[in-house]
Amino acid sequence: MGHWICCLCSRVADSLMLLLVLALSCNPSTAAAPSPSAPHVKPSYTFGRTFLGLDKCNACIGTSICKKFFKEEIRFDTWLSSHLKLPPSYLLSYSGNYTDDAKSWRLVDITRLTSKNQHDRADKHICTSLLKTKTCSLERALRRTHRFQKWLRAKRLTPDLVQGLPSPMLRCPSQRLLDRIVRRYAEVPDAGSIYMDHLTDRDKLRLLYTLSVSSHPILLQIFPDVEGWPFPRYLGSCGRLVVSASTRPLRDFYDAAPEVAADLALQLLAVLRSMGTNDLNYFFYFTHVDAGTFGVFSNGHLFIRDASTLGIIDKEEGSQMTDDQQEYRDIFSCLTADCQSAFVSCNSIREKHSLVMVCQELLPKLLKGKFQQPVQEKIDSFLQHCADSLHDDQGVNEVVAKLAELLKPLRSCDSRFAYRYPDCKYSDKY
Repeated sequence: MGHWICCLCSRVADSLMLLLVLALSCNPSTAAAPSPSAPHVKPSYTFGRTFLGLDKCNACIGTSICKKFFKEEIRFDTWLSSHLKLPPSYLLSYSGNYTDDAKSWRLVDITRLTSKNQHDRADKHICTSLLKTKTCSLERALRRTHRFQKWLRAKRLTPDLVQGLPSPMLRCPSQRLLDRIVRRYAEVPDAGSIYMDHLTDRDKLRLLYTLSVSSHPILLQIFPDVEGWPFPRYLGSCGRLVVSASTRPLRDFYDAAPEVAADLALQLLAVLRSMGTNDLNYFFYFTHVDAGTFGVFSNGHLFIRDASTLGIIDKEEGSQMTDDQQEYRDIFSCLTADCQSAFVSCNSIREKHSLVMVCQELLPKLLKGKFQQPVQEKIDSFLQHCADSLHDDQGVNEVVAKLAELLKPLRSCDSRFAYRYPDCKYSDKY
């Protein structure tokens, strides 16, 4: 009797299970319901093409580092918070994090070629000037220009192709400098050639656009830090954003301890000296300096943070551009610059020009009120003499040499200055 009841119960249970399976298979909404144990999908960071400037390519810098952004191997600091929002698009620069292995991260600076407002004005200017419309395809408009058509036909980048561009780097160009730009242009596969055969039409437009708006990313590419040049490392570009090694602007150190200020002042003078005298015989000069022009790495090493105001004169070849070529104007001359302003003559640039500007604008803010008397009084006197010596090259040299000798014993040797510690313990150089 018991055995018969067990069999009956088993058959009833099998029948109920069959009915349940049939019911589930007939109910699409129930069948599609996810399993409670399904893994949670990680929120995705969504880039708009507008934020990066990719919607304006090929009127942009390049795309060499876009994959890093989309694979989340470059992250803005705000991404570390729970809401995962991108920072405002109108900012000129951002602090970010960069990785090659998804384990170790390092700080980077993410910078727009110019501010978004300047970009918007330049884009509108292209459309209204060339096509007489409020909006247009920037690439199509720029490709029609006489200058770009010359670029398309050219085998080599020559001075006439960059005539009238607003970048200080190209005011007095030599063929040697222009060959270096083509040979080291990092947004294309390295061909190591001075000829532009390896540049596509798209590459030529991006290079021309970058040189027309800001030479900063180009300078970082053609004078890399690994060769000893005082620039942060260029990591790549995406749209109109440039990614480079992170530095803190000099303005952050105006309230630094006296020994730190003395160290930075000496580094600043050394950088300017190297810009005037180097193995390649290029003379670098600034057209403008401010508190963001120079930056400091985490190891205390000072670098040129913003190279957009740097001009270059080739002491070996000299300028190969006439005054008439300098004064030439077209749409590429006016994207971010005032087309009415006159270019500075190459012959008018004096070797101590940058030193005088630094003595006027930066060193007083860095060294003011930092030291005991009579040392502070001597420093102030040297800086005043330097700032007033624009037309006295020899006088500037002497004053700067005396200032450097006065500052050397005021700096210290400890781990805060990792770029020279512990070497400074065992060298008379420090």
